[in-house]
Amino acid sequence: MSRYWQLVFILTLAALLTACATQPPAPVEDRSVAEQVRAPAAEQASGLQVYPLRNPAVTELTDAARAAENAGDLDRTTILLERALRIEPRDPELLQYMAEVQLEKGAWDQAENYASRSFDVGPRVGELCQRNWRTIALARERQDRDDAARRARERLAQCQVEVPERF
Repeated sequence: MSRYWQLVFILTLAALLTACATQPPAPVEDRSVAEQVRAPAAEQASGLQVYPLRNPAVTELTDAARAAENAGDLDRTTILLERALRIEPRDPELLQYMAEVQLEKGAWDQAENYASRSFDVGPRVGELCQRNWRTIALARERQDRDDAARRARERLAQCQVEVPERF
């Protein structure tokens, strides 16, 4: 009988340890993927920029999502962005932010999908356009679609439009 109880104890302990296990953190190299998108676009933001009006509820959810992202909680970030997208499903900034979060999570297909949707409904110029195409290029690179990634990088140049001179 003692052998039976030892086996029950070991199986129970294994089940408890399995239940307490958490998802491993995202690899460090993938953590900076969004920075490969955001930072270069911000540096080249000297040209024409287009900014949409924001719903205050969406702004609150976006701020909470940024705080969650800074804390490293990508699942919470995704939940908050999904809520914001229910309010404003065609907001190009939200779609692009979700694309960048999907890049950080390693969901390459979803990242490309959100970035493409953002480009379709957003401005075809400026920083957001550059972030769209950088995201698409990175997602394609990660999927070993090098020719498609190269075409996406070539498309970046069309996003840079200089502000017209004022007379």
